[in-house]
Amino acid sequence: MERHGPGMRVAMAVVGLATLGFYAVAALLVYLGARALWANRPDPVAFAVLLAAAALASGLLTYRLGPRNALEGLDARELPPNRAPAVYRIRDRLAGATNVPPPRVYVARLGEPNALTLGGRTPALVVDYSLFSLLAADEFEAVLAHEFAHLEVGDGLFQTLAYSVVHSLVGVVALALAPLGFVLRGFGVGIALVGGRPGDWRATPPGRLRTALERALTLLLVGLTALVRAHSRRREHAADDRAAAVTGNPLALARALRKIDRSTGFRFPFAPLSPRRRESGPVGRLLSTHPSVDERIERLEAAAARMERERRERDWTRIPVRD
Repeated sequence: MERHGPGMRVAMAVVGLATLGFYAVAALLVYLGARALWANRPDPVAFAVLLAAAALASGLLTYRLGPRNALEGLDARELPPNRAPAVYRIRDRLAGATNVPPPRVYVARLGEPNALTLGGRTPALVVDYSLFSLLAADEFEAVLAHEFAHLEVGDGLFQTLAYSVVHSLVGVVALALAPLGFVLRGFGVGIALVGGRPGDWRATPPGRLRTALERALTLLLVGLTALVRAHSRRREHAADDRAAAVTGNPLALARALRKIDRSTGFRFPFAPLSPRRRESGPVGRLLSTHPSVDERIERLEAAAARMERERRERDWTRIPVRD
């Protein structure tokens, strides 16, 4: 432990007392301000509605304007129909099957074999160059069907709005606690100075209380984010199921996922299809946006087996019977 001479300890004590006096006045002002705000508080329902409306408006604006910035950031280039007519035939077929407006098709170097959709006024489908050589035709169609399934139900819009609401709520709570945190830190520093240990302010009672508030705020953010991520994992399963139903070939998507998984060198943050989500530990799995690739493939294989059983049952009923 660092030792200080008597003169230094006296100086720190004086500074510490002055600090405590300053923050005592600050605490009084915070208290009076809180009382005034409470006395003139808005209607809780009206405030909640206003907060939700602002968060949703911000999320909607991000959803509308974000795709253009994302395409520029990815250096994506629109794929001319005459360069890849087969891709556009698949796009049009899937658009008809899912009742989704045909998105504009872009190609980019995403850093890994992948595909992603960007919502907005005009949806965009971005495909990594490597998918054209990595996947067979039925696998490529299954990958696009997965992306069309997200567009069909507006998963991107929901996720954007959900994150906007979460961040707005946590921001309001953090703003409300900021004056208290400021005062607690000041009292902690003052007490630490008086005690001759200016670097240990977090060990003081006010410092510990401030740390507890920070942790509570972090837990709130993590908890709400975990709820949104859990919904995202369910939607990935739903998109897999929808792609299997639209193409009638669950194993094609399973093979595509396996190929992409084996070819991926690192995670790409914008890739909603990416199966490489092997975060270690329970917290990593809790905050993952995607189920594991093995889990998804198992479900697709089970769906293929179920389709095969149903086909055999239908075929059995067509056996002619003669007298």
